[in-house]
Amino acid sequence: MGFYVVLTAILFQRGSSESKDPDANGDPVDEDPANKSRDKSAPWPVRSGGLWRAVYSYSLGIALAALFVISFVLHWLGSTAAANDEALLHGQPTQSPLAYLFDAQLWFESLQNWQSEFLSTAVLIVLSIFLRFRGSPESKPVAAPHAKTGSS
Repeated sequence: MGFYVVLTAILFQRGSSESKDPDANGDPVDEDPANKSRDKSAPWPVRSGGLWRAVYSYSLGIALAALFVISFVLHWLGSTAAANDEALLHGQPTQSPLAYLFDAQLWFESLQNWQSEFLSTAVLIVLSIFLRFRGSPESKPVAAPHAKTGSS
């Protein structure tokens, strides 16, 4: 999902409610937060400036990347423990987590999970071009033409 957030900042897909309008200039999400540093309603990192504002500007991507790394490490360690339990049941030697990182079983499990996540994200993106759900922020307005980009 973090990769998806990063890609939506730089790539466009005409007709998708998830994409910025490629024909529009001055999209609010592209506005320089330094212009709002004196705005009392702006979050404190924006008002503080410097490193805080720079980190906050990309905080969603940073948080999602951190969650990805944490979930992968937990999966890696859990899968290592399960593989070692299975090996002990069969009288085989166990593997260290570092050795298991290069085991095909770990990558098979990981890629199967990622495949389903990529498929569900791709389906949402493509179907949101042609289908609508009244009242959902993920959908374009019901009467909007298919080529209209963005959710508003």
